[in-house]
Amino acid sequence: MTTPAERVKQGRAARQRVGRRAQGQWQPAADRPDPITVLIEQAADRVQELLPIRYGRMARTPFTFLRGAAAVLAADLANGPDSGLTVQLCGDAHLSNFGVYASPERSLLFDLNDFDETHPGPFEWDVKRLAASVAVAARGNGDPDEKARAAALAAAEAYRLHLRRLAGMGELDVWYERLDADALLPLVTGKRQRRVEKTLEHARRRTSLQALEKLTEPRDGHPRIVADPPLVEPVPVTDYRAIGKVFSQYRSSLPDDRKVLLDRYQLTDAARKVVGVGSVGTRCFIVLLQGRDLDDPLFLQIKEAQPSVLARYAKGPVAQHQGHRVVAGQRLLQAASDIFLGWTTGPAGRHFYGRQLRDMKGSAEVERMTTGGLREYAALCGTALARAHARSGDRIAIAGYLGGSDTFDQAIAEFAMRYADQTEADHAELLRAIEAGVLEAQDV
Repeated sequence: MTTPAERVKQGRAARQRVGRRAQGQWQPAADRPDPITVLIEQAADRVQELLPIRYGRMARTPFTFLRGAAAVLAADLANGPDSGLTVQLCGDAHLSNFGVYASPERSLLFDLNDFDETHPGPFEWDVKRLAASVAVAARGNGDPDEKARAAALAAAEAYRLHLRRLAGMGELDVWYERLDADALLPLVTGKRQRRVEKTLEHARRRTSLQALEKLTEPRDGHPRIVADPPLVEPVPVTDYRAIGKVFSQYRSSLPDDRKVLLDRYQLTDAARKVVGVGSVGTRCFIVLLQGRDLDDPLFLQIKEAQPSVLARYAKGPVAQHQGHRVVAGQRLLQAASDIFLGWTTGPAGRHFYGRQLRDMKGSAEVERMTTGGLREYAALCGTALARAHARSGDRIAIAGYLGGSDTFDQAIAEFAMRYADQTEADHAELLRAIEAGVLEAQDV
């Protein structure tokens, strides 16, 4: 068995492959793929009539472009340094993919909350996506580059410090580590504390019962999902047989106790729903189920899982089922996961995964953060990311690579600022493509 001291040495040896300062390098390769072409190729198997919504949302700001351009950054990271220290990556660890949600014990936790792109890969790829999103968001909020860099640095520093702390802990202690959302309040003061309190209170109200009030209307004595084309389109009754088959396969992927619980609900209605930014165009459905009475609803989201944008670049086994890939990655990375997390195969052999639509989920409004608030939030996200990586990779070797100085932190902050420049240039390319009629955009 390799000792902790030997694992630290392995991490330090990784610096011979890629020095920590080298992590700050960014210069587009001479043969860098055109970002618009990357987006078009990624969308080839999506619902084509929804793609204008995707491009419209990405066109709003450089930050929304970055949110939807995970495939672009994946290609760029693949041409950069690789420490060789592998973890289960989130694959899309930007600021808006962190937030609060309810644990099975009904405590509010802060953690990663999107795993569509999860895949094994070098730990620094997630750190770079997080830091780049921080820099882009800070600039978008009007912060000067000095403040933007400081916020990106805070994310990297928090990641390093927390991962090094976890490296000194036992296996079960690391596994049980979690960020309780209520414990975050003492970390902020004044107006920021009140804003966090409002965010947590809003999250507690985001339940299936709240979704029932917002998304349905009574019809023939039963709640039915309200159409809001093109964002919400109810599924015809003639398609219910196919839905039932998909739902049955989803049920079979759940643990036995969750099957018993799910069987106490009856399928009532279903609709196709547009979600997110980068996900727009993937097939996503919301399903309404009824429990003991009309005041006991359960909303599930059944979302298509396509191959991770990292799959063609990162090492690791090829996923046989993309829905299972997402579910397995989420369970590994999150401190606690949705009790209804499962996977299924749909029409034409497409892969899907399912979870609750609203289970006290909430996220911060990045675009409204103050300079100090963004810096604190970036550090919190860096802390959560370190906890996730510590569960899935060799935290002791990674801690050995990171070291006790701020060399890694400074390099990541440098990368973040350079890639923020690239993101702004790519966003401008998207706007030109829309203006030239190469892409159609609809901002809804």
